[in-house]
Amino acid sequence: MTDVVVPQRLRDGDRVAVVAPSGRVDAARLAIGLEHLRSWGLQVDVMPSVLAGHERFKYLAADDKARAEDLRSAWLDPQYAALFCARGGYGVQRMLEYVDLDELVAVPKWFVGFSDITALHEPLNARGLVTVHGPMAAAVEQLNNADGRERLRALLFEPETVTDLLAPHGARTVVGGVAEGPLRGGNLALLAASVGTPTYAPPAGVVVLEEINEEAYQADRLLTQLLRAGWFEQVTGVVLGDFSEGGEGLDDTIRERLEPLGVPLVEGAAIGHEALNLAVPLGLPVRLDASAATLTPDGLVGS
Repeated sequence: MTDVVVPQRLRDGDRVAVVAPSGRVDAARLAIGLEHLRSWGLQVDVMPSVLAGHERFKYLAADDKARAEDLRSAWLDPQYAALFCARGGYGVQRMLEYVDLDELVAVPKWFVGFSDITALHEPLNARGLVTVHGPMAAAVEQLNNADGRERLRALLFEPETVTDLLAPHGARTVVGGVAEGPLRGGNLALLAASVGTPTYAPPAGVVVLEEINEEAYQADRLLTQLLRAGWFEQVTGVVLGDFSEGGEGLDDTIRERLEPLGVPLVEGAAIGHEALNLAVPLGLPVRLDASAATLTPDGLVGS
């Protein structure tokens, strides 16, 4: 089993970088988010590609190589204790060929993001690095939410205070039981899209899944792809986060696909695209008690 590496906790005065591996970033939204980060005592630098824009494709923050180079430059720069993604959207998969993941993991630091950022979380977690699935720098609605903002701050600055990753807005039991293992997963569409690629890294442990704007048949197709690819073969438990703005029958479809796995399963976790997005440490060993609907981290204290 790959050794787990937990980056050092953040402290007042630390300098962090904002990067944009994915979609185009709105400057006004980013400015609001930066004020939240600075209120924690952080010094924040925005990398050049974040607001550059792509000459041809308006849905990308910048050219693929520019986004990748800014990620690498910020990650390897010793002055930065953490990297916050500006937003998700789309774009990470386009730049992965320009990223040396082993080079990044050799310099452990906190990496925060979700949604499209799943495409970076997965190979980093597979190499043992713990990352944060949580609100991003331009996610104004999420950073404006007091509970979500405080969870992210606590996870980064005072990890010993986070004892149940599903609290204070707990999930619901679907299949009872206890499961243990590293917490993996993220955005369902990105996980399915990774199958067969060089960074494909099926999990062994507890997984969290979230998604937005998927009809029931679309979620069915994505889950079926993962099931047929053997992605769930070593999964010990499942945490279903928000499936926001989904179509009729979505929840029932997801249960029909996943309940036959027979592993502990909870739904309704406040993880995903809603205003409340509780940050969780991907790659960290956890204990899911699906009967009690709790998710306990193991190894954050003293990091």
